[in-house]
Amino acid sequence: MEDLGWTVESDRFKDQTPTFGTLEFENIIAKLNPNAKRYLALACHYDSKYTRERNFIAATDSAVPCAQMINLAEVMKDKLNSIKNNDISLMLIFFDGEEAFREWGPKDSIYGARHLAKTWHNNYTTYNQGENISELDKLDMLVLLDLIGAPDPTFYNYFSNTEKWYSLLIAIESTLASLNKFESYSYEQPTQKYFQPYSMEASIEDDHIPFLHRDIPILHLVPYPFPKVWHKPSDNRDNIDLKTTENINKILRIFVASYLNIKV
Repeated sequence: MEDLGWTVESDRFKDQTPTFGTLEFENIIAKLNPNAKRYLALACHYDSKYTRERNFIAATDSAVPCAQMINLAEVMKDKLNSIKNNDISLMLIFFDGEEAFREWGPKDSIYGARHLAKTWHNNYTTYNQGENISELDKLDMLVLLDLIGAPDPTFYNYFSNTEKWYSLLIAIESTLASLNKFESYSYEQPTQKYFQPYSMEASIEDDHIPFLHRDIPILHLVPYPFPKVWHKPSDNRDNIDLKTTENINKILRIFVASYLNIKV
């Protein structure tokens, strides 16, 4: 990310785990404009689930979302550089410690997200006008990517306060489909669209929870149902649908451009 001209920050901390005692974690935050007052934040986790029996690759969970975010920064480099000094900017967050070590619970999961949300809640920046803004309040919205990469994902809206942004994803997908910009896409089959025009109860626990509890608007891009390979040894490169992944990449790029008022 630094090679692309971004400012990269590290949030290192230690926390107690039920299996290995005290461990060190590290969240990684990349900012297009480190001096911006507002951010659209894209986020994912880069740790994979620990298992004794095997090396767990975790392609959808969440190597692919990590790659998608980095790919967006690289492909959109010139467009993003054109707004590099704007007060509203783009932030990429790579969380550590999303997975539970023993059993998912409030103290054994989302270690990185819990720490970062708490830290940012207590850290303030003072501007020339005497205005104090917490690092947390600089987030316009947190867009969390998870479990992406399997074929035929279906996404739903989970939060009413970000429904208009979810609707933008639906509109972008529809426009790109009408222009035949997708590969291996189920044309003329509305039920196969990625972004479904429906809302579901927000019952999926993920890295967004500590931010949601602090009133940060959330757009949760996690497919439902989960991929069949979820938490299985088969969650590897062989089961990633590259064409579907690139289709979603195209949607995300236009979404980011629209949010940041970048001409495409």
